[in-house]
Amino acid sequence: MSVSGDQMELREEEIRAHYDAAVAMLEGFDHTPRIAKPGEKPQAERSSGIGTRRRFRSTTPGLVTRSTARPEGVRLLERIETSDGGDALVSPVQATVMQSLRRAIAIALAVGEGFSDATGLKALKKENLEGRLPQAQSAEFAELLQAEALAVLYTFANGVAFLLASSASEATVELGGIDEMLTDNAQLALHGALWELDQDLERFADGEAKIVAVVLAFAETLMEKVSLRAQTAPRLGTFTGASWRVEADDFTIQGFSPARKAKGTTLTMQFKKPNEVVGNHIAKYQAMKLSKMLMAYDFERKLNPFAEMGGFIFTFMGDGKPGTGKTTLIQMMAGLINEYCLNAGYPFRYQNFGIDNIDSYQGKSGQNAKAFIDNVLDPNVIGFGTVDDIDQIAGKRGDRQSSAGQQEVTAVLMEAFAGANTVVRGNCTFGMFSNYPENVDDALRQRAGARFLVDGPQTRDDYIDILAMLLGKRHDIPLGEHELYAAQEIKKAVARSFEQHGRPHEDGLMRVWEATEAKLGALDTIAKIGTYLKGIQEADERFTGRAIKNITDAVKVRAMDFELPDEWMEDPELFLFRPYDEKLKMLEDMRQPITVEMVIQEVNRYADSEFRYADKSDEVAIEAMVRDFGRQEEARRRYAEGKG
Repeated sequence: MSVSGDQMELREEEIRAHYDAAVAMLEGFDHTPRIAKPGEKPQAERSSGIGTRRRFRSTTPGLVTRSTARPEGVRLLERIETSDGGDALVSPVQATVMQSLRRAIAIALAVGEGFSDATGLKALKKENLEGRLPQAQSAEFAELLQAEALAVLYTFANGVAFLLASSASEATVELGGIDEMLTDNAQLALHGALWELDQDLERFADGEAKIVAVVLAFAETLMEKVSLRAQTAPRLGTFTGASWRVEADDFTIQGFSPARKAKGTTLTMQFKKPNEVVGNHIAKYQAMKLSKMLMAYDFERKLNPFAEMGGFIFTFMGDGKPGTGKTTLIQMMAGLINEYCLNAGYPFRYQNFGIDNIDSYQGKSGQNAKAFIDNVLDPNVIGFGTVDDIDQIAGKRGDRQSSAGQQEVTAVLMEAFAGANTVVRGNCTFGMFSNYPENVDDALRQRAGARFLVDGPQTRDDYIDILAMLLGKRHDIPLGEHELYAAQEIKKAVARSFEQHGRPHEDGLMRVWEATEAKLGALDTIAKIGTYLKGIQEADERFTGRAIKNITDAVKVRAMDFELPDEWMEDPELFLFRPYDEKLKMLEDMRQPITVEMVIQEVNRYADSEFRYADKSDEVAIEAMVRDFGRQEEARRRYAEGKG
């Protein structure tokens, strides 16, 4: 085993040394289930009225609670061979599953051996076999055995999921839970897991198409259960604190985090160029900046310099009226990132979470949301995830009209975007879009670090530009006195848009601004701006510390208010392929100082959006109650007339 930095390489000879043991497990072993119960197939009745199960139980004292399970022969290779209906030859799919299981078991055993060497467990095992293990070390011995079992189990499941990822099809299965998870020692843990897999294959793999689906579902379920158990298990620091690399498979083991194939998605989206987005100046500008920010991600360090310096947008919300250009903005941003990634040779993964991901099956919507998050977060790709019409997809907590699936999605997104385990590497960003952001749960909405107001064309010049663009060139209508697309020059348009936020727009916020300004004068110090923030909180209790963090993050983004040169995207050698520290230095040299005007503008931008959402939300609720009261009054009147 060679060590490079904090990454340990599992050499091929170390893995292949465990091939014989892996094949022996797959060929067959006896296992007596201790926790799970074997799946029972219905038997035909011997005659009418006579059941197939025993009606009586033993009355002998002590035998009632004794396990009556018998050892069962687990022969996974034979199970997989016969899963296609008895074909004499092994199919390519069956061979792939067999090879992946052998490889995953061998890798897991090699990791277990490395863990045993690093923690001193190997010496304790020898002492135990020789009967000279001190009583004082028995507790430590048991804890280390459990830790090794958890590490081996997770590595096995992780390896199976990784190696079979490219063989996945549209077939899916719902396995339920995994019961036979034993952690006494590594070998027994693998026996219990393989016994459980054998049971699942017997029940669900009714054809070749289902074999991979069953094995993948089993691996994902096992990883989830092992990682939950590991949260409270001791002595796992050696496993979680190191990174194990299998070069031949491009497989990296990092504690209890699932490995993913660094594979991008082939996009069939109709991309838009920035000049085809009319209006929406700030949203367009920030989307263009964010697209280039993502490209600064360093695949060796697994970190983005912008994330380290504090100017990276991890989550944002785009809101506006229907037809103002949210979909066009998504198409523009995805198109830019896709073009940059193709030029640099980076894998790009775009994924949208839509209403079709809400499932009536309990828990499935949450699983779909978690899979969406994990796919975009994959540190081996540049990711862009969108949740369009989020007001329809994620339900408000406590809203009786929201389905259980919508509530599950809300919980998953809140945890992923700003939960205790959220790690922002800077390789991906999530955009939430809505025509009615007031219908989004308050806490989820506040997890959007940046606000993109998608308000569409606003000025006379905007409307002339969009008309000329959509009409195309196949006409003879003269343009008239107008400089086409001059108003869309991004730097001038953005400067005008930011300046408009020097004062608030919403009536409620304007009252707070005027009261603070009348009391303190110009807001030109941190103390005065902090007083203004307190006044906002008194006017709207939903304006919390998270709002301040979002504002300061936006200010830091403004401090990075420089355009990464297009040449850096066109020629990756100039920036993208430079070492991480060199990239960090290049960006720090371009950073701008933070000014009072920046802070005031970002406070007003954010607070305006919150007041706009709150006012709309309250107004919608009031209108609904007025309609209900009106219907009740009309119903009483008609009832009285009919009775009279």
